[in-house]
Amino acid sequence: MNWNQHFQAALAQQHNRQAYRSRRVRRAGIRPPFLESGGVYYVNFAGNDYLGLSHHENIIAAWQQALAQYGCGSGGSPLVSGHTDAHEALENQLADWLGYDRALLFASGFAANQALLLGLLDKHSVLLADKYCHASMQEAATLSPAVFRRFPHQNHQMLAGRLAEYSGRRIIVASEGVFSMDGDCADLPRLAALCRPHQALLLIDDAHGIGVLGDEGKGSAAAAGVQPDVLIITFGKALGSMGAAVLCNRITAEYLTQTARHLIYSTAIPPAQAAALTAAFTYIRTADDLRSRLQHNIALFQTALHHYNLAERLLPSHTPIQPFICGSNETALALAAKLRKQGLYVPAIRPPTVPAGQARLRITLSAAHEESHIMRLAESLYHAI
Repeated sequence: MNWNQHFQAALAQQHNRQAYRSRRVRRAGIRPPFLESGGVYYVNFAGNDYLGLSHHENIIAAWQQALAQYGCGSGGSPLVSGHTDAHEALENQLADWLGYDRALLFASGFAANQALLLGLLDKHSVLLADKYCHASMQEAATLSPAVFRRFPHQNHQMLAGRLAEYSGRRIIVASEGVFSMDGDCADLPRLAALCRPHQALLLIDDAHGIGVLGDEGKGSAAAAGVQPDVLIITFGKALGSMGAAVLCNRITAEYLTQTARHLIYSTAIPPAQAAALTAAFTYIRTADDLRSRLQHNIALFQTALHHYNLAERLLPSHTPIQPFICGSNETALALAAKLRKQGLYVPAIRPPTVPAGQARLRITLSAAHEESHIMRLAESLYHAI
């Protein structure tokens, strides 16, 4: 079998499993919460732009102004020539805001997770990770020489046993702050308490909590009154942009500067993007009105599904991520197609992204949604079931 035959067979298998993925082209100029694809307008319930900031005028203006000043790109890796005063200002702002010594910038959350774990882990260390941690963490762990053990989702008894088993070794315990496919929050006080006796390093990826939860939008860790040893935040969700930062103490940051290959060998994000993110984080600290509106929309959606006797299909979540369980791939795909015909964009999420038999609609809510959009979604779900 040659390569093309191999590809064709694998793609046919994907089709047969109803697991085939494809992209949709969005047209520019459509503001949240809408999107246009193939000449059809949809209300978008699939994005992670939780506060609708991707089109905020002040943030766009900051990017444009910095673009004229710095140009289009950084021109190099951060350790060669790509680290500008715009990057430095953003890092200092994030470290001060979130209470850490240092912040390090990365081009994406995927890159940050990969750089962090591959930079920290060696053959003498152990990574204990919640089974629902992001694929970037899992992939980095398998590529590293460290011992890698996953514990069942939010199973703290199992984690305690693993910590006891590997006590005396250098251990990292990893979890998401808000789990991206289930929308539930990690029990961060419990995780911190379990780590403490073993001097385990607590690593939290708060991609879906930053900007949304906690005082000033500081995220799930701040809302829980916990400061992880290492905190990862991303800019592609509530910030409406792209990129990520690792927050940590000074010595960890210096160590990563020597070992994190994504930091050493990747071109730094454009300085204009860093300036726009500085403006976004300045704004988000006072965006309580948007966070209140988002929480109102979440409560409204859950109340509407109770009205239609569909609430039992939702996983428990008080975050913008509202998973609607369908079960089979076929059911999820059919329901997503029915909603598209009603002008509602909610794609089906299927294994291996979620466990087998738990295909779902990953409904995401935004402060940009109107009440009428949410009621329309709830009614359409009721009629489509």
